[in-house]
Amino acid sequence: MVIPAARSVSRERSMAVPKLGIIAGGGALPTLLANACVEAGREYFLLAIEGFAAPALTEDRPHAWLRLGEAGKGVKLLRKHRVEDLVLAGAVRRPSLKELRPDVWAMRFLAKMGNAWIGDDSLLSALVGALESEGFRVVGPDSILADYVAMPGPYGTIQPDAAALTDMDRGFAVVRQLGALDIGQAAIVQQGIVLGVEGAEGTDKLIQRCASLHRDGPGGVLVKARKPGQEQRVDLPTVGCSTVLTAIDSGLRGIAFEAGGVFVFDRDEAIRLANHAGLFIIGV
Repeated sequence: MVIPAARSVSRERSMAVPKLGIIAGGGALPTLLANACVEAGREYFLLAIEGFAAPALTEDRPHAWLRLGEAGKGVKLLRKHRVEDLVLAGAVRRPSLKELRPDVWAMRFLAKMGNAWIGDDSLLSALVGALESEGFRVVGPDSILADYVAMPGPYGTIQPDAAALTDMDRGFAVVRQLGALDIGQAAIVQQGIVLGVEGAEGTDKLIQRCASLHRDGPGGVLVKARKPGQEQRVDLPTVGCSTVLTAIDSGLRGIAFEAGGVFVFDRDEAIRLANHAGLFIIGV
């Protein structure tokens, strides 16, 4: 009689935490989410987006591959695998309609979107609403990976001086304006001059682009933050070793980001690299 009782308790525990569906694009985030599920003993299922998710992501993990325009097929797969909670994770480049080749579900979604398809934040907010109307609960990756969310204060031994603090203030003001226009989540400021703002190319390309605009004197500061009013469960900015290395190579003096609003990956290695190069990293 003991064995059936133990099995019953095990079933009750597994049912207490809903199965997680991970809609996976590029980058490290989908892998971290899958690993967190394994560590927590939580059931999960990966929907890997073709052309964006890394092939290694799906090795020995429950998954299906999906073309970006096959939204209806994706909903059916999630239901088939008894998914209740959903998380959207990883980078996905916005395709043209020709590249997208939308199925019926996607066509209906785009028809409802109308001109709102132009803005990333409007698109993501509408997508979250559409998925929740299908009966799923969309959760933010930060609710699962809380240890990776940026904390306030310096991350290494290097501290920003008064001039860098002024550049940081200017940078955050610029990023707020960018976000209000649904343009980007990062800017680089040097000695009060805005060297560049993030567009569709991403943060690393922004840093590389601004390297040629570097002025004499102390280097610029990269600032990253969420867009004001954006859908908080998707599209959280990230900082990692790649960002730090690109910043060092491009002559920046520091990286500042919104505490509570940015993921910081490979934290220890990023701090080691920054300390060695004399680059500050700080959450604000």
